Amino acid sequence: MVNFQRKLKKTEAAEEKNQDNFEVIEKDPEKTKEIITEEKVFRKGVLSVRDLISPASLKVSPTFLRLGQQYVRTIFVITYPRYIGVGWFAPIINLNFTFDIAMFFYPVKSAVILKQLKKRVGNLEAQIISDAEKGAARDPIRETALRDIEDLRDALTQGTEKFFQFGLYVTLYTDDKEELERLSDQIEDIFGSRLVFSRRVLYQAEQGFNSTLPLGNDELYIAFNMNSSPVASSFPFISSELTSDRGILYGINRHNNSLVLFDRFDLQNANSVVFATSGAGKSYAVKLEVLRSLMMGAEVIIIDPEYEYKHLSDAVGGTYINISLSSDNKINPFDLPRAIGGEAKAKDIIRSAVITLKGLVRLMIGNLDYNEDSIVDRALLETYAKKDITSDSDLSKIEPPIMSDFEQVLEGMEGGSDLAQRLRKYTEGTFSGLLNSPTNVQMDNQLVSFSVRDLEDELRPIAIYTIVNYIWNIVRSEVKKRILVIDEAWWMMQHEDSAKFIFALVKRCRKYYLGVTTITQDVNDFLTSPYGKAIVTNSSLQLLLKQSPAAIDLVKKTFLLTEGEKYLLLESGLGEGIFFAGNKHVAIKIVASYSEDQLITSDPRQLLEIEEAKREFEESQLEDNS
Repeated sequence: MVNFQRKLKKTEAAEEKNQDNFEVIEKDPEKTKEIITEEKVFRKGVLSVRDLISPASLKVSPTFLRLGQQYVRTIFVITYPRYIGVGWFAPIINLNFTFDIAMFFYPVKSAVILKQLKKRVGNLEAQIISDAEKGAARDPIRETALRDIEDLRDALTQGTEKFFQFGLYVTLYTDDKEELERLSDQIEDIFGSRLVFSRRVLYQAEQGFNSTLPLGNDELYIAFNMNSSPVASSFPFISSELTSDRGILYGINRHNNSLVLFDRFDLQNANSVVFATSGAGKSYAVKLEVLRSLMMGAEVIIIDPEYEYKHLSDAVGGTYINISLSSDNKINPFDLPRAIGGEAKAKDIIRSAVITLKGLVRLMIGNLDYNEDSIVDRALLETYAKKDITSDSDLSKIEPPIMSDFEQVLEGMEGGSDLAQRLRKYTEGTFSGLLNSPTNVQMDNQLVSFSVRDLEDELRPIAIYTIVNYIWNIVRSEVKKRILVIDEAWWMMQHEDSAKFIFALVKRCRKYYLGVTTITQDVNDFLTSPYGKAIVTNSSLQLLLKQSPAAIDLVKKTFLLTEGEKYLLLESGLGEGIFFAGNKHVAIKIVASYSEDQLITSDPRQLLEIEEAKREFEESQLEDNS
């Protein structure tokens, strides 16, 4: 109440002051002039919002405006074809430059239009009858016009259509005049390709600019008569849809809430890449795809560097293989594929294995010079020959060598003792428990996961290289519908040999009905590698979730994103991003059911709650049994 009284007193005092000024103005004209002059001086020193946003200058030319440093031109539509499809305006909306679009709709009463259409029908019928009486050939243009008018009359009468005068204007903004001309030509070409005729403003540049400002003023008033359906086809807020008859649910289209249903094996290749910052939901999205792909009958193989897929594997009865120095699970890098088709010869298989093993040796002991490369090449061939594995051997009945055999061969070769010494830590030293044993793992399950969490960072690239090579041998041995998931793929991009191997795998896997999914959070390391870029190019599916400001410019350049898509990735929430499938892409939100969420979550707090619930359930079961 006190505050109200204070405000009331201030208001009354201000009114008294104004009244005094008015009295002074009425009695003393000189005083009036002085007050007005003071008011003008005061207003010159006041900064308004208009002063902040207004351009430095405005120059009006016959066909364009010069707005500060920018050139501005408006293009308007004057006529449309008889038929125009839905989304015809999308190519212009998706152009990657700055422009404003204005649409003006002027409703026309149906009674007025029906009266005009009735007259038009009468004229057309009279002309058709007159032509028939004269024996002239029928005019298909008049007959088509008559049918269209009759259909429109029916629709207007039934209320299923309304009638409008429709104005469409596009205002372009560029930094130089040549770019303005080029963009104007491009816009007119797109309109013309759809038989939509447009014009550039002439001596109406200012009116065109004002008409596309967010003020709702149509100063051009260039309208075309249209009914509801073709007007609706010009609606600018449209988006692509990725919905097919088969496949799995990847998420929800954020533009129109439609479902993103897709089968990756229907594309040119079934490869996929997933880029996101840590905690953006990339593993969650991939695990959801894995779970749904299992239900569709695909076999899934996962390389798990952080133990993230263990809970999912246990829930669906998958095989989880832990690869570490102390683990009982071993993979021999000298294994050969059991069979890769009738045309493959033993000599070619051995040569391919030697090339792959040389890449592994480089990861283990460092780069090789030309002499060392030649020695390693001969030693690998002799290592296989030591086990009677030659071009004449039956590869289905062989016992492959191990790393110790390779070291012994190197030791006995001239110039190989130094290489054998560098290799010894993998056969007798600290790392001997990783690669120096026969293979004893089995991949006879629909879901198989390989964990390398317990390995040191130095050994991870070597282990992943060996695991991927083993998986590749299995894939080539029997063609099945499979998905290979390589999480934290940037580990492989750090070394040329492993990056080259993954790239070769991505290029060749389509022939064996395999789709490779590479996941990484270190976008810069991945995309700056020439093999990383090639992997993206050879992946028909791409999922971009929230990106860091440090990597967004590289992502934008690689995936040809617009400015709007760039900011969408910077501001995306958990599980939100852009989904690419072939030439189409949509903004997507990854959505899981409650049951799926319980199986695939990576949130430590949620996992602890699940484990606690399991313990409570088991304790209650024991109490009931007792």
